[in-house]
Amino acid sequence: MNSNKILIQIARVTSIVFHPLLIPTFGFLLLFNSDFYFSILPWNVKKYMLLIVFLSTCVLPAISIFILSLNPKFDLSMEKNTDRVLSMIFSAISYYLGYQMLKRLPVFPIYNVLLVGAVLVQIALLPISMRWKISAHAAAIGGLVGGILGLSFRLNENPVFLLSLLILAAGLVATSRLILGKHTQSQVYAGFMVGFLILTLVITFI
Repeated sequence: MNSNKILIQIARVTSIVFHPLLIPTFGFLLLFNSDFYFSILPWNVKKYMLLIVFLSTCVLPAISIFILSLNPKFDLSMEKNTDRVLSMIFSAISYYLGYQMLKRLPVFPIYNVLLVGAVLVQIALLPISMRWKISAHAAAIGGLVGGILGLSFRLNENPVFLLSLLILAAGLVATSRLILGKHTQSQVYAGFMVGFLILTLVITFI
């Protein structure tokens, strides 16, 4: 019994740490500290970019969810498809605003492409979520894995250690969602593949 409680607590912490609202910020932090050549940006530029990404992909969507929660018909657990779709619409809009702000900066275009990919993942999840509870957690971590893999193809790099860590993190996230009973295996796998394929293709070919 105690071991089950510990597993559930670990799953909850994992779901919070790797929440979809935090993944884009984690992704940019990883790139800023990676061996990819565009990590050489000055730290003051990196800080400004992180602020834009954090505000547009985490703070603004969180505020929109809070505002939605003021309506008693809205359930923060987002068990209903309509609640999930509403939050995704606001997130997609916020992500797009972040992209518009980021592209005004004199930085490597690949950073803008990353946010474009994130917007496309949100858009892809929308019609699916109207009928099926696909995992947004899995889509977010899948997108991060796909983005790094796409960069390795594009730049002929081999970040095997980083990719190994991200794949391990993806496994932890997927397992956590299953332990908490939030999704079925098919919903987790589908979410991961949506995020992974979109970011891999966008980063590799755009």
